[in-house]
Amino acid sequence: MLMLMMASVAFTGCVSDDSDDATDTTTDTTEETTEETTEETTEEETEEETEEEETVDPVGADTQSTLDAVIAAGEMKCGVKTSQFGMGYLADDGSRSGLDIEYCRAVAAAIGLDPDTEITYVLATGSNRFDLLAAGDIDVLIRTTTWTTSRDADLNADFAGINFYDGQGMLVNTDSHPGATSVMDLDGATVCVGIGTTTEGNLADYFQVNSLTYTAVNSADAAAAKASFTDQSCTAWTGDMSAMVAQKWGLEQSNDGAGPGFSMAIMSETMSKEPLAAATRDNDDDWNDVVTWVWYGMLTAEELGVDSTNYASQNLSNPAYNRLLNSSLGLGTETNPLNETWMQHVLATTGNYAEAYDRSFCDGTGSFENCLLERAGTKNAPYWEGGLQYAPPMR
Repeated sequence: MLMLMMASVAFTGCVSDDSDDATDTTTDTTEETTEETTEETTEEETEEETEEEETVDPVGADTQSTLDAVIAAGEMKCGVKTSQFGMGYLADDGSRSGLDIEYCRAVAAAIGLDPDTEITYVLATGSNRFDLLAAGDIDVLIRTTTWTTSRDADLNADFAGINFYDGQGMLVNTDSHPGATSVMDLDGATVCVGIGTTTEGNLADYFQVNSLTYTAVNSADAAAAKASFTDQSCTAWTGDMSAMVAQKWGLEQSNDGAGPGFSMAIMSETMSKEPLAAATRDNDDDWNDVVTWVWYGMLTAEELGVDSTNYASQNLSNPAYNRLLNSSLGLGTETNPLNETWMQHVLATTGNYAEAYDRSFCDGTGSFENCLLERAGTKNAPYWEGGLQYAPPMR
């Protein structure tokens, strides 16, 4: 029902891996502030995977664990986005939704914080997110960030749970490209693409390898790309597949449901790999373990058939259920080990992975109905259904 309630919302923000959120400048627990306004006023990029060349200092072995600092502060600062429905979205009424938000809430619950009052959401943009993490302005980054070699090595960021497997897609004006169903049908297209992004590089590589030509319409942000696409300055628009699906949906709702004035389709190919993962500061192992295993715990709960409605009634004589629901499994620090019932708190707050996905992308009834992005048959399905979502053993 959440998705249906959002049907009238025009998607002006970027919905890609590295999108910035122009209009929201929140660093808040329950309300918006303007602390980051100067950084965010024009940044809603459709693909902003800018390659940060600078490095940041690792945490180091003698530095206090972020977990201990968070517990001492009584709040967790979670770096998120606000413009991507399904991943990180801030509604006009101040409510937040999306898989990244669910993950933030689950981590807070696991460490004993109140997810409703003790999370400070900090707007993390494509250009400032790793700086925020390095500076300690956020404790964890959970905002559609692709795990890449250079980010892992050069930025001294440790990646955690991959909560969404994405890839680059192509949204096409099919009035300009009649019958197009594949990128192979787009020779000579004009393509809106974010300036200085990995999307830009992926596009160039893909067209070169397939002996296709195109003209790039370079876009500084999502608003510029959307304007160029709707006025038909470009006949195709490329970004993360989840971004393109959400943008297409948003455009279809525009003009009171009349749409942009031309037909659209998303091409069949996925042009790149974009594993979207949480990130912590480098060498902050105890904290990274917690963030990682919260996600794995949600996956394991789904595998065992444990959810927000039945976790309290499980047969704990089964060792697998007892470990999931009544063991810290060594997670945490000496000062702040996780409570033995940490996964019960996660399930009470967020539920398992299926429940979080259903609330984020579907109508939240538990039946995966009216989904903006289906999970079945995709890489985001659990491994027992042919997907890639897989948790190591919790023991």
